[in-house]
Amino acid sequence: MRDKLGGTLYGMALGDAMGMPAELWSRYRAQKFFGKKITDFLDGPPENNVACNYARGQFTDDTSQALVLLDSLSATDFVPSVKDIAMRMIAWAEKENAWENNILGPTSKVALANIRDGIEDSTPTDGALSNGSAMRIPPVGCLFHPSQKEQLVDYVYEVSRATHTSDVTIAGAAMIAMGVSSAIVNDDFDAVIEDILQVEDYGYRKGAETFSPRLKERTKIGIQLAKTYAGDEEAFSQKLYDIVGTGVGIIESVPAAISVAYFAQDPNKAGVMCANLGGDTDTIGAMACGICGAFTGMHTIKKEYIEILQKQNDVDFEGYIDILQRGRERFV
Repeated sequence: MRDKLGGTLYGMALGDAMGMPAELWSRYRAQKFFGKKITDFLDGPPENNVACNYARGQFTDDTSQALVLLDSLSATDFVPSVKDIAMRMIAWAEKENAWENNILGPTSKVALANIRDGIEDSTPTDGALSNGSAMRIPPVGCLFHPSQKEQLVDYVYEVSRATHTSDVTIAGAAMIAMGVSSAIVNDDFDAVIEDILQVEDYGYRKGAETFSPRLKERTKIGIQLAKTYAGDEEAFSQKLYDIVGTGVGIIESVPAAISVAYFAQDPNKAGVMCANLGGDTDTIGAMACGICGAFTGMHTIKKEYIEILQKQNDVDFEGYIDILQRGRERFV
């Protein structure tokens, strides 16, 4: 089990750091700038006004916020506290100069600023359409068995509601968490996809109503593309970019991440694919590789990747795996 928990955490960090250099650039701009394909960790280019804050092998706000979330859950004995999560997120954001450096996502930026400034306004969180809830959620999937769908969704809602309370953002985060949960115990990725699709409706029932395409339907399109273009990574990636989309909207990035995870079924391959996808590459990478890492385990992640992630990020990965293990023992 520890191998699967470590696979989730290291997989997330891998996809995040690998996708960082091309973050929020179009597929075409990234291909032109990097000479067709990113195949390893790279420094964030000065030309990228988000990635410029990071060096080779450093993960971004996706993994950082996931670790803040784990710090909070560990401190509160795994009973989610909106106030504790929010205060820790704000402290992290201030330490990283996240507002000034354009690191925070659009919804989290407003929601956390409101909490910091004592403004009570649920409008930004209830109307959220961005992917901040899903980008930091992969480790939460480690705490539950895939049979605990409603319990998982309730938990996802509680750990997300400081910044995201809309139906689509809760459903999207629940789908990514369920992807990890199912990947830990299943050796058939079609079973993982089935669990992901089943949990979507619970998420929509939980959050504030919005209007957008359904995540389940968009994900089905991505999975069909993966099947149609199996064996042709370039064609699949291009079609995914053109049809499903890879933007910061949760309706694009969550289906894209699940579809890449299904196509790759390996964190090393998924990391490279996401880095070259275009769009919100670090977030899609964090979600896709978190699921793939849970599926294959930490031992399958390239040793050199793990060494670079350990060296370049001031993080006690083993300590966080311990937290995940304690949490899983509590709920499963």
